[in-house]
Amino acid sequence: MNTHKPSFKDTLTIGLMLFALYFGAGNLIFPSFLGQNAGSNVWIAVAGFLITGVGLPLLGFLSLALSGKDDVQQLADGAGKLFGLIFSIILYLAIGPFFAIPRTGNVSFEIGVHPFVPAGSEKIALFVFTILFFTLTYFLARNPGKIVDVIGKYLAPIKLTLILIIIGVAIAWPMGAYQAPIGDYDTKSFFNSFQQGYLTLDTIASFAFGMVVLQAVRAKGAKTKKEVTSMGIKASLISMVLLMFIYGSLAYMGATSVSQIGYVENGAQVLAKVSAFYFGTYGNLVLGITIIVSCLTTSVGLTVATASFFNKIYPKIAIKRYVLVIAIFSAIIANLGLTQLLAVSMPVLMVIYPMVICLVILVLTNGLHGGSKPIYQLSMFFTFCVSLFDGFKTAGWDFASGIQAFYAAYLPWDNVGLGWIIPALCGGILGYIITRIKGKVSEA
Repeated sequence: MNTHKPSFKDTLTIGLMLFALYFGAGNLIFPSFLGQNAGSNVWIAVAGFLITGVGLPLLGFLSLALSGKDDVQQLADGAGKLFGLIFSIILYLAIGPFFAIPRTGNVSFEIGVHPFVPAGSEKIALFVFTILFFTLTYFLARNPGKIVDVIGKYLAPIKLTLILIIIGVAIAWPMGAYQAPIGDYDTKSFFNSFQQGYLTLDTIASFAFGMVVLQAVRAKGAKTKKEVTSMGIKASLISMVLLMFIYGSLAYMGATSVSQIGYVENGAQVLAKVSAFYFGTYGNLVLGITIIVSCLTTSVGLTVATASFFNKIYPKIAIKRYVLVIAIFSAIIANLGLTQLLAVSMPVLMVIYPMVICLVILVLTNGLHGGSKPIYQLSMFFTFCVSLFDGFKTAGWDFASGIQAFYAAYLPWDNVGLGWIIPALCGGILGYIITRIKGKVSEA
């Protein structure tokens, strides 16, 4: 029996572990790229990005910790067992082999390998690297062992130190002045960045990583639900404060880099070119190793979480076989290239992210509506009816242009991707009315 009393050091270790799990591919590349495009509007853009990149993941973790549920499937079961199953499968595929895991390989390649690859050899180099990267992911995910302590005590501090050196130099000796914002960042910096925060996938990942944290908290000696929740929240706050500081710093670095490196294709190239500017080839090598380790940590964590989830659904297949399939599929998807992968993932995330936000709010307000199934079902359904067409619009599909035009004309905030808010609220109100009517009928 574990009689150890959790200390602040234990909480700090778990907080750093959670930071290391979150701080993978997307967390590195999006803030710096956002900074480049936002220019003089960088801090308005950072504010929008922090809401979806930090605030929502924290709320996602809180919804899991306070609910007493084991995973996102149990949270989504509030809208029905079948919905909970389908919805959770889609979310795990998104943070698993479809988007998030392949992206760890892409970003590792772009920053750690691409700068050293001769022109014209990028595709074959990416193919070879992803085979090696996901082979290593496979072997580490098969035998994760004491990954929590290894990540929290060793890898996270090393990664954090090296990243802080880079952004510290960029802040102390800026590469140049802010440029004028470009594209949507000129007039919609806040809301455009709010949507860019979807791409981190951290709100979805908070459900998977949340269980890892809660298990680690219990292993450190927390026993009661109050102790587990309290320590988990403190650890998550540590990770979120670190993320906020680094996001802001990376965005500033990107915003001041344009005069020296120009506008580039994605955030991975921003980091690579900035590192080369300050530290030369040696700096690029150190950064590359750091990023590969960072992304490998996230890749292993997501692979284990995804494999465990599917093993729970269909236990006849061993976790190790799920890990193998995920690693192979991720390697295939990673060879699309980072820019193409981001372009494909954004329309899908525009559909599912508002539903995730709606679910988090429903869970956190469970005490007000008692977990009413009609409220869950109608709020989620009405949200989907809007977010689906946001996804079509983002993908450039015009076959539903009439519905999109109707939404644009009559739904508040539809032009900034938040048209789902009022329908979700209306769904909740309608669900509440139905619940009250059913209650009166039952009493009668």
